[in-house]
Amino acid sequence: MTIRDAAVIGSGPNGLAAAIRLAEAGRSVVVYEAAETIGGGMRSLELVEPGTVHDVCSAVHPFGIASPFFASLRLEQFGLRWIHPEVLCAHPMDSHPTGMLFQDLETTASRLGRDDAAWRRLIGWPSKHIEALLDEIYQPLAHVPRSPVVLARFGIGALAPAEVVARRAFSEPTTQGLWAGMAAHTIAPLSSPLTSAAAILLTAVGHKVGWPIAEGGSQSIANAMAAYLESMGATIETGREITSLDEIDGELAAGAPVLFDTSPSALASIAGDALPQKFRKRLNGWKRGPGVFKVDFVCSEPVPWTDPEVAQAGTIHLGGTLEQIAESEADAWAGRVS
Repeated sequence: MTIRDAAVIGSGPNGLAAAIRLAEAGRSVVVYEAAETIGGGMRSLELVEPGTVHDVCSAVHPFGIASPFFASLRLEQFGLRWIHPEVLCAHPMDSHPTGMLFQDLETTASRLGRDDAAWRRLIGWPSKHIEALLDEIYQPLAHVPRSPVVLARFGIGALAPAEVVARRAFSEPTTQGLWAGMAAHTIAPLSSPLTSAAAILLTAVGHKVGWPIAEGGSQSIANAMAAYLESMGATIETGREITSLDEIDGELAAGAPVLFDTSPSALASIAGDALPQKFRKRLNGWKRGPGVFKVDFVCSEPVPWTDPEVAQAGTIHLGGTLEQIAESEADAWAGRVS
């Protein structure tokens, strides 16, 4: 048996990323995955009928090409291909024009009526400085900023509740709805601080690099990461559920680090007495946020959108107006069926 000097439990995007960094540093690594396939939230399966692949969780990956880490991997060399839709995101409305997010900021702004200039002011600057901004955001919380001015200017807008920004900055219901759809990715009430951060980042990254999908589904990202990892000599064991650290004790060098890409309760259960009792109690008491419901369709023909331009979009936000999205997010947060 090969003795490894590092292990990762869980093969989601964070687990594979950690294993890659360890392998790049010259460590021999093993990844343990309980499921039969790797990927965590990057899995793609034939869920409805044979031959039709659906993404189980994540589907659209603007940060798959924008993050400094993923950009450094050159996963295209391991089979990953990105598809860039003509329209990044469409936000159809019942009684107003469709909000459309294009990679080109000028095209997006020009279709927002009276909010043309407001969109340029709010999104233009972070789009222009997105590389420096992401470099700051992806650092540990306790770090010395490399671009303090960029981080501070982003913080001014990001700290505000998305609902407040939408009403102060925009006058068109279309723009307010488009903005609210972006902010709703925080899965929190739009009256909460920091909800504007998601809207700014998602739109700014879109204007800079797009909102691509992986050819063949999100599983293709996991497969490419695994291929790169294995090219450096690492091992991935699927169908291997680890229930205790004792199970892998003989497979690791003395003092080898074990990294977890699992739920908090799974970490507490597997690590057991290796963790302080107080910390295990905190892990087992972890309060989860609202759940997500997902439904998959196999369509016999294109969806007959009232606005045919919607069909050009890779992502469609069906949420309605700012008021409707704000109400539904608040309901979910409060445990109410909206």
